[in-house]
Amino acid sequence: MKDLTVAALQMVSGEDVAANLAQGYRLAQKAASEGAKIALLPENFAHLADQGSYTAAETFASGDACPQQQPIQHAVQHWARELGIWLIAGATPLLDRPNGQPTAGRRCRSACLLYDNHGRLHARYDKIHLFDVDVDDAAGRYRESNSIEPGDAPCTISTPFAKLGLSICFDLRFPELYRTLASAGAEVIVVPAAFTHATGQAHWLTLLKARAIENGCYVIAANQGGQHSAKRRTWGHSVIIDPWGDVLAEAGEGEAVITATLSSTTLEKVRRNMPLLSMRRL
Repeated sequence: MKDLTVAALQMVSGEDVAANLAQGYRLAQKAASEGAKIALLPENFAHLADQGSYTAAETFASGDACPQQQPIQHAVQHWARELGIWLIAGATPLLDRPNGQPTAGRRCRSACLLYDNHGRLHARYDKIHLFDVDVDDAAGRYRESNSIEPGDAPCTISTPFAKLGLSICFDLRFPELYRTLASAGAEVIVVPAAFTHATGQAHWLTLLKARAIENGCYVIAANQGGQHSAKRRTWGHSVIIDPWGDVLAEAGEGEAVITATLSSTTLEKVRRNMPLLSMRRL
């Protein structure tokens, strides 16, 4: 890993894709101006609706030139190229699987896409764990599986700066996924999210710190952060955490950009002094 500056972009997205993309671009510009080499957009950054994002879903553009008919992927690819940063599209609704087969039953895949500073696609991770829970809030009941088809493969990817492990939101509650990513060499784990206000207030920071500490990894977490509709409110508090569990930067609620510099020396020291991955017995 090399020392690098990273950014987490916090949004308050709604159902208007064009408005959301305008907001995302503005925040990506700010991240680039603050020296970020890698910037993370939150889950559902381009479309957040109470009934899921199937209506905004696109076919997957796996090549280096995404057409305008796929506006979400086209926009993020263009931003990365224009701003000269590695950009992670936190969760993009896609109508097909990585193998090109269509999704089933009017459901989409929730995909985290990584673009380099030339706009080239380097990785796709499809959300494995779906948010099918009851929450004590205005919505009360969430059933992501009604509109999302789960993925089935973890994803780590090498960049010029560090090896990244990709995840999305509810994945955070399943530590075995993150141990798999760390065992595959991940040094930085990204968590784009739309954590609800109720669950975020209770568990967001605790879970993120745990994933950083137990795996000796940096964690970059970009959350949605505000009131999206009468029934939907998210927690915000996007955060960047070091491998010792220290918070390097944290947002409040509302639109925000946070940045931090990740230190290779810190990563090496923590892993040398507490080599958890090599000490496992199970």
